[in-house]
Amino acid sequence: MSENDRDSRKTSPYRLHGRVWIDGPEGTFLGYGRVVLLERIREHGSISAAARSMNMSYRHAWDLVESMNRQAPAPLVISRTGGRGGGGASLTEAGERAVRLFRNAWDAYKTFEKEYSRNLRF
Repeated sequence: MSENDRDSRKTSPYRLHGRVWIDGPEGTFLGYGRVVLLERIREHGSISAAARSMNMSYRHAWDLVESMNRQAPAPLVISRTGGRGGGGASLTEAGERAVRLFRNAWDAYKTFEKEYSRNLRF
């Protein structure tokens, strides 16, 4: 076995790292953290519970939701005010689609990152 053959079987000490986000009219529209927030809203049924689960302030979570809703062609999250019946929030069809599209892009990038890193040699 030649030296080149041995080298090609070694794991590269280098790794490609990056971030994935989708820009909109105001800058960041969707990114990993925003999508996790949307998923937590789906899971918990409220913006405040989703924010708490992420150790995020309600105000920051609300601002992120408002930003996404403003930039999207249709709202991603709808909220109901509290009161006797309680409030809450849920993802719209557009919100569910946005999560799916971002997750598909994220998975494709992570696959690319892993494959590219495997062959990253100098």
